Amino acid sequence: MSTLAAIPMQDYFVVSADCHVLEPPDLWEKRIEAKFRHRIPRLTLDANGRKWLVVEGQEKKRIRDFTLSGEDLERAKGGSFDLERRQQDLARDGINAEVIYPNRGLLMWTSSDPAMQTAMCRVWNDWAIEVFSPTQNHSLPTAAIAPQDVDAAVQEVQRVARLGYKTVFLPVTVPDQPYNLTLYDPLWAAIQETGMPMSFHVGTGKDPRTASGNGGAIINYVVHALSTAIDPVVHLCASGVLERFPELKFVTVEAGIGWLAWTLWVMDEGFHKHHFWIAPKLPMPPSEYFRRQGYATFQDDPVGLETRKWIGIDRLLWGDDYPHHEGTWPRSQEAIDRTMSDLTESERRQVLGLNAAQLYGFELPAVQPDAEESRV
Repeated sequence: MSTLAAIPMQDYFVVSADCHVLEPPDLWEKRIEAKFRHRIPRLTLDANGRKWLVVEGQEKKRIRDFTLSGEDLERAKGGSFDLERRQQDLARDGINAEVIYPNRGLLMWTSSDPAMQTAMCRVWNDWAIEVFSPTQNHSLPTAAIAPQDVDAAVQEVQRVARLGYKTVFLPVTVPDQPYNLTLYDPLWAAIQETGMPMSFHVGTGKDPRTASGNGGAIINYVVHALSTAIDPVVHLCASGVLERFPELKFVTVEAGIGWLAWTLWVMDEGFHKHHFWIAPKLPMPPSEYFRRQGYATFQDDPVGLETRKWIGIDRLLWGDDYPHHEGTWPRSQEAIDRTMSDLTESERRQVLGLNAAQLYGFELPAVQPDAEESRV
């Protein structure tokens, strides 16, 4: 392996496969159907002036005030939907293209009512394509799909494809309706027919952040990523979904990759050692379906990069998670220098941008040094 002290991002075509936008604070209040308006997530004040987040389907959460400064404050003010300001922020971090997820909109699936979920998603889908349609060559929004009502989800997939979307995302879990059920087959078929990759972003569906007290913030941060990333990977790879839909591409987002090699290994271990219990009898081990059709994003994960030979370098997508505090913006250059010095030149090109460019259809610049040698 080559070892370079510095990896100048300007020498690469860089795609952040996980960015966020802070929606207008009154987006759902103004756009959602009147019958749902009183049920959308909202901030309230109690008699003592304390802030609470009220979300249908969850216990209300206390919102504590923090005094932020420096880059913490800058991140809190980032994520603009002003296209010029956003492009300046991306350029500052060395980003050529991005895939965009919502911020407040990650709560779109909290209600147990599928009609409410669908209405929430439609608001985001209409707004995001209005804002980012002119910039999809470098700022690509993701359309949100509510899968609990499969027929409605199929209709929304077809609608967003007509609107011009190039990718969709679903919640990582659907309570009491796991993704290995064949009832989802019409949805997988509809997504596959459009050719759009689909993704599963942490923090969607049932929220696993339930710890409080000592260590709660760290406990929730770890569990948040791990428990919500493994679920769709195992369900899709082990159940026959990807065998039936071989052109379906999927991505786990913002969960890191340190857990992924073990997951692929243990799926195959179960496939071989418990073969007499397993149905359906798949022609390939589960890990091979991931290596054929799956991807995972990461931000700052040196442990995960050490396991890349078990995953496949062409399955990895880097992202700066702009502008979130757990992301690397605006210091992505430092994170890349710290974590990618052991990657070969070809591996760096793939992970930093070429894998994502191929998956999402970003056009590479006319002059891209050694790009053809690195392309998957």
